[in-house]
Amino acid sequence: SVFVSVFLLSFLLHLLLTVWWSGGSPVFTIDSVTLKLDPSGEVTSGTFMDLNCEVSVSHHQSHPLTHSFNFLRDDVLVYSKNTTEPAVLHQLTPARAANSGTYKCQVIVQDKSKGSSTHRLTITGLQTPVLQVTSQILFEGDEVAATCSAPDESGSLLFHFYQDQEKIKQVRASGNSVGTRLELKHAGDKHLRCYFETTMLPDAGRSNNSNTVKVMVKALNHCATREAGKDVIEGDIVEFVCRVVNPPPNVAVFLTKDKRMLKTAYISLSHSLRVLAEDSGEYVCKADRGNVQKEAYESIKVKELFSKPVLVMKPREVFEIERFTLNCDTDRYSHERINIGDVKYSLFRNQVLLTSGGNYTATAHPSLNGNYSCQAQALGRGQTKKIFKNSTQIVLKAKVPVSVPLLSVVGGRLILGKPFQLQCQSDNGSLPITYTLLSPHRQAEFRVVHSPWDLALFNITSIHRSSDIHSFSCKAENNPSQPYMESSGYHLRRTATIIEPVSRPVLTLTPKMGDVAEGEDLTLTCTVQRGTPPITYTWYHTKGALPLVSKTTNDMRLSHLVQGVSREHGGRYYCITNNPSKDSQRSAMVTVGVKLAGWKKGLIAAFCILLTVSLIIIIILVKKCLLPFRRERTVELSVKPASTKTDKTLRLTHGEVNEAANVTPGVMGRSVWSDHVSGSESDDQTREETEVPEPQYTEVHPQEVDPTRAPVKKGTDTVYSEVRNSNQGKTNILFNVH
Repeated sequence: SVFVSVFLLSFLLHLLLTVWWSGGSPVFTIDSVTLKLDPSGEVTSGTFMDLNCEVSVSHHQSHPLTHSFNFLRDDVLVYSKNTTEPAVLHQLTPARAANSGTYKCQVIVQDKSKGSSTHRLTITGLQTPVLQVTSQILFEGDEVAATCSAPDESGSLLFHFYQDQEKIKQVRASGNSVGTRLELKHAGDKHLRCYFETTMLPDAGRSNNSNTVKVMVKALNHCATREAGKDVIEGDIVEFVCRVVNPPPNVAVFLTKDKRMLKTAYISLSHSLRVLAEDSGEYVCKADRGNVQKEAYESIKVKELFSKPVLVMKPREVFEIERFTLNCDTDRYSHERINIGDVKYSLFRNQVLLTSGGNYTATAHPSLNGNYSCQAQALGRGQTKKIFKNSTQIVLKAKVPVSVPLLSVVGGRLILGKPFQLQCQSDNGSLPITYTLLSPHRQAEFRVVHSPWDLALFNITSIHRSSDIHSFSCKAENNPSQPYMESSGYHLRRTATIIEPVSRPVLTLTPKMGDVAEGEDLTLTCTVQRGTPPITYTWYHTKGALPLVSKTTNDMRLSHLVQGVSREHGGRYYCITNNPSKDSQRSAMVTVGVKLAGWKKGLIAAFCILLTVSLIIIIILVKKCLLPFRRERTVELSVKPASTKTDKTLRLTHGEVNEAANVTPGVMGRSVWSDHVSGSESDDQTREETEVPEPQYTEVHPQEVDPTRAPVKKGTDTVYSEVRNSNQGKTNILFNVH
């Protein structure tokens, strides 16, 4: 079975290969592709050229294969043809600059492709263009339609148009011709031509100039005239004529002066004007057609029939109830046409006739305030219409005399001893107003007020008494020909608040000595000599940072009561006063001493007496109890002589000495060891003893101590006793304890 399967598979494979080789898909190969240019290399524009492409294909088919020939210039397809022939011819008839480039032939056979080698073709020279226009006779400003064409060229072209030697336009076209309109501005014979360039081939350069077309441009011939005599005087009529000679259609004319349009029309116009002096100047006649304008100028000088009247007011500034005069006059006139008496004047106030004539006198009053003007009129000889001229207006506003000024304190209050400001102001009066502040103790000061929002303020250093405010006075003036107005400062005490700072306070105590017993009341009184109320009194105790109390009153003194004084109330006190001047004053400090209460003193005295009595009783009782014990102890002391001589020294043991020392020796004022020697004996011994022999020491051995007696302190120190014999044969024992 495996053998059969292998055999069948081999048979099928052989069958498929047989079918494929015999007629399923043709078997071929492209041997070569050749491109030939005739002529080749660099060719002159207009030359007829052949581009021949041949292909060689090897195959076993009996019928020919179809070939697709593609001619490429700079990798862009320019010609294509399908054929069974092995060669294709592509002709350039003729060749132009746009045909320059790198050529290649690509042949495609079924699914196979092969290309030829590349060939560079350069075509030099451009076709000479042709220029055509629609009309050869024009007027200034007209446009002419022109066409520039190069029929044999191809590609993107840039056309240039020239008028004589001046380039006037350029147009880019995608074809080989372009039409446009050319504007010819100036009159005369114009010569038009064009040329072109190939934008894709800048190396090709520019073409030759086209044929030249002659166009005649006619000018707009116009003029401006006036019909009048040589000398023009106000009131004369001047006629202006503005026209175009041999006009083209649709031409407009204008008459202007100082860029102001006087009249307009088509082709020609005429304008009549009764002139005044201000009509002197240059007139312009302008012809306008399309974008073309032509101008002609005409100047005239108009002589005044009479000069503009001048209105004069004297005085120039006038105060109410003062007299003023208005005068209207003219200083020049034309002697050829009028006499000086021919000029008539009228005065107007607020454009209402005030009087016929050139003079007016009145007393200034608010009802006469307003705008005054003068009008002059005259009729020249040979003229039919009067000439009117108006003067410049004068504004009359009678000035108001200054009123009595008012002197006031800025802010409405002042503090004695501190700087403040005074203001001087008048309710009525025309500006500017000069204010002067006077005082017998200072130099006069001036302030000039020019505007309503200015203030006449004067800085005052200080005053120290309320009455000093009366010394100030203020005067105001705004008219040198009138007396000034003055006011004094006597009313300032009624209109302003004058604050006197408080003087330094004095703090007093009750009781006055400053010593107070516990439980009693303490009064702290703070007093000032002067100061504007209300006055604020504040008391302080140095033991605390916060005030004790603060009170405000209109009185010059105020007290603070401390009830039930205790020990912590002792110390230093002071007070501070203040009033609306905000200038605080501090008193000197006072010291308060707190004594014990009377009942505490009695209790202490009684306790001391009781304590003394108790101590005396205790001492007496102790003495009585200790006396028998001390005598008994003294007898028990035994002394053993070391020899028969009286100057033998006895030596005591430590225990005996300590036992004797433990007995209080000074309770009754006598020593233990002195009980056996009377005072008289000692005295006798002192007197009779002339020589003291060398002391001898004997050790004293301790005896048994009665346990019922006071204990004796034990020690390790050696106690030595010195035994001296007196003249009476008695022995004195002195103890030296180390």
